[in-house]
Amino acid sequence: MGRIGKEVAGQVISFIGLVGVSVTCGVPMWRVTSFIGANIVTGQIIWDGLWMNCVMQSTGQMQCRLNESVLRLTPDLQSARALVIISLVFGFVGFIITFIGAKCTGCLKKDSSKAKVVIIAGCLIIVAAVLILIPVCWSAAVTITDFTNPLTIETQRREIGASIYIGWASAALLLIGGIILTTSCPPQRPVYGYPGYPPAPGYPYTGPATYAPVYAPPSSQPYTATGTYVPSKPYAAPTTYSARQYL
Repeated sequence: MGRIGKEVAGQVISFIGLVGVSVTCGVPMWRVTSFIGANIVTGQIIWDGLWMNCVMQSTGQMQCRLNESVLRLTPDLQSARALVIISLVFGFVGFIITFIGAKCTGCLKKDSSKAKVVIIAGCLIIVAAVLILIPVCWSAAVTITDFTNPLTIETQRREIGASIYIGWASAALLLIGGIILTTSCPPQRPVYGYPGYPPAPGYPYTGPATYAPVYAPPSSQPYTATGTYVPSKPYAAPTTYSARQYL
């Protein structure tokens, strides 16, 4: 898969994850409480969300009330409000930056600059995934702890809502999309023939080189194959010396 294919796949997956985070933030189904009395007519389903609480009657009638006071929420939902909003901001900014550094756009001239921008966008998307994963896991842990607590009244036992599952899926998609975007950078060294790099440098031909005369020692007598290696003047035997007496 080429770099353009990786970027498109990362953008699509990140966009789906960003939509999932928006659904997690808006749908009031972080915790679900079911209450059924002796008669099924008195049954109620209570949904707890970040921004509102809804009560659905067994007759199909639903009533929702906005949470105007943050202090009325549990600590995990109070933190979830801030973390989910920050996650949306990071994910949206990272998703927009991917278009600036995309291979198929001309916002930046250098291919290395485009790669750096895409890597930064992928890091922002990964941060958004971590930010949505923290409140979802925290709320799920609190809900499971309260449900298994023997001191909790049966009518107040809460279960994990659909928003928690959507948040987990959104965090996984954002992680996958961010990792794909951060690994879509080109090679660090210039590779001739790689899309976006210039061809191999060529050197202009300046014509034949000029040659200067080279110093050569004067030639001696030419060598002839008829010469002999016998010296022209024979060597005479050394003269004999008379013995002398040394004192």
